[in-house]
Amino acid sequence: MVLTGWAGLLAAVGVVFVALLMPSWAGVGVVVAVVLVVCVVDMLLAGSPRRLQLSREGDNAVRLGEQAVVQLLVANPGRRVRGLLRDAWPPSAGVLDPPHKLDLPQGERRRLVTHLVPTRRGDRHAEQVTIRAIGPLGFAGRQGSHRVPWTVRALPPFNSRKHLPSRLARLRELDGRTALLVRGQGTEFDSLRDYVPGDDVRSIDWRATARRGNVVLRTWRPERDRQVAIVIDSGRMSAGRVGDAPRLDHAMDAALLLAALATRAGDRVSLLACDSAVRADVRRPAPEDVLPSFVNALANVEAELVQTDFHIVVSQVLERLGQRSLVVLLTGLDPAVIEESLLPVIGPLLRRHVIVLASVADPRLTELESARADLPDVYAAASAARTRLDRDRVTAILTRAGATVVDENPDHIAPALADTYLSLKKAGRL
Repeated sequence: MVLTGWAGLLAAVGVVFVALLMPSWAGVGVVVAVVLVVCVVDMLLAGSPRRLQLSREGDNAVRLGEQAVVQLLVANPGRRVRGLLRDAWPPSAGVLDPPHKLDLPQGERRRLVTHLVPTRRGDRHAEQVTIRAIGPLGFAGRQGSHRVPWTVRALPPFNSRKHLPSRLARLRELDGRTALLVRGQGTEFDSLRDYVPGDDVRSIDWRATARRGNVVLRTWRPERDRQVAIVIDSGRMSAGRVGDAPRLDHAMDAALLLAALATRAGDRVSLLACDSAVRADVRRPAPEDVLPSFVNALANVEAELVQTDFHIVVSQVLERLGQRSLVVLLTGLDPAVIEESLLPVIGPLLRRHVIVLASVADPRLTELESARADLPDVYAAASAARTRLDRDRVTAILTRAGATVVDENPDHIAPALADTYLSLKKAGRL
């Protein structure tokens, strides 16, 4: 049984009755009996919430920050039900609607809409649907709950997709599909054309020049159908927040932009998220399935508070890749971790593949380093400068070992990584 405010008001009227007209235990008994009878009768006349038939339909997935719509279909085979319906979801599902008012006659159906704006990546599961049916007198009613399973998956937002058109334009220039006269450099022969002032003289085909009697150049195009393996470190270094999101989320955003660009370039892209165990694994999906499979695989990946085992990372990458490939490792530039865990095991990757290590830098360090207002600021600036020097030292070590390092702030890491891919493509290193 559930009681409403009207039941409380009826009890208050009874108190006044006892105080003024019947100040005795008998008066108290009469009032209590009246209130109980009214409430019990009202509850018995209320429709049964447990007899309602519920089902769901609507969105199963939505990008983080966007709105999903889930519809709850309620059918009533029994007595009329009036009251409230609460469709419960976890707080991170971001429910926008208050409890629904329900007035459902016998034999009818209602479609109730719930709007969700998830605040975290991952699967958000519907909790119980609770219905409170109030009797015709409005004093009391019944309450019941139903399990109506539904899951909405909050996908990575892919905010860096705004950079994709400009990088695709550069890719078309590089691939020689624009109306420009200058062809992209690469390792696969494309065609011969006449020399134009400003062209690279190293591309002159002297035999063709001798045959034609005028200067002729070889043109090249970037190789296609290469393998690009994107590896995301989901260990403790990815758990720290940079700006308004964890490092892991910024790394995912950069990975999605690179995957979209490499797919358009005709390369085969795979994904691995790993720390002490493999958290996501997508191997060579079809070009049209690359982004859907990536965002679905990454939706439930969270940063684990464990040290990443780079032995596992290296062995997993070597197992997946045969021919020479581009391996992009999105991790941190923690000097202790890089020197003690990564450098001792990265040798086989450096010998067989092209390695790019991308890290999300904290812009707060630059702010701290430039502050000199008081003594605490000076100490903070010294600490920030020390951190920057350590990152520069680790970057130099990795560069000497043969890796390409991309160390940028959250707003620039995705386009910088895409530019690095295009530069490697242009240089014929892929």
